[in-house]
Amino acid sequence: AAMQQIGTPYVWGGSGPGGFDCSGLASYAYGQIGKSVPHYTGAIWNDFPKVPNSDLQAGDMVFFNGGGHMGIYIGGGQYVHAPHTGDVVRVANLGDRGDYMGAVRA
Repeated sequence: AAMQQIGTPYVWGGSGPGGFDCSGLASYAYGQIGKSVPHYTGAIWNDFPKVPNSDLQAGDMVFFNGGGHMGIYIGGGQYVHAPHTGDVVRVANLGDRGDYMGAVRA
């Protein structure tokens, strides 16, 4: 569901479908498959079990910048996210982030 939003504009506080922020994209995508995920990075980080880096699976939620940003892991070292104002939902490489914090599984 998140991959279908590629190219959708970043909107602060956005929960779609016309615009998303990072946690809004996760909340929307998981909602499409019947899972409730809060629209707040801190709550998501606290509400779900942590996943070791060695066990990352597609669908895990990955966190950066001390929990200030997140995305959804899609496998192959990549994740989909809504980066920031002026950008759009897109795929990025996990290895390009120096501020990776960890992951959780819904």
